[in-house]
Amino acid sequence: MKELTIDATVANIGTVTAFVDEQLEAMDCSMKAQMQIDIAIDELFGNIAHYAYNPEVGPATVRVEVLDEPLAVVITFIDNGVPYDPLKKEDPDITLSAEEREIGGLGIYMVKKTMDDISYEYKDGQNILRIKKSI
Repeated sequence: MKELTIDATVANIGTVTAFVDEQLEAMDCSMKAQMQIDIAIDELFGNIAHYAYNPEVGPATVRVEVLDEPLAVVITFIDNGVPYDPLKKEDPDITLSAEEREIGGLGIYMVKKTMDDISYEYKDGQNILRIKKSI
């Protein structure tokens, strides 16, 4: 398991992505799965950066675990910000045009659709969001 703790800022999304990609490349992750994971990182870490400590900045920890048989990666995002479960938000109606849809929710919807599992818990004053992707 590898772990990175860094300020939850939009400017650090690239650093977090590079950290996770390094682990994915070491396990010969397909480019498709890596791109899906990178989009999920952008969305999830971006949400932490925008909302967890607003208007302040606080730390976020990103943990990468590799599972064997079947080969998969679990990425955990942990912050001490405002409790927020993005999975409780109703999925957007993608049959509507962009003009007709309510703002927000599309990013987390994409994460739900591209990851094999996603879970959230608030424990000991921390938001803990996990995504799992089979490789």
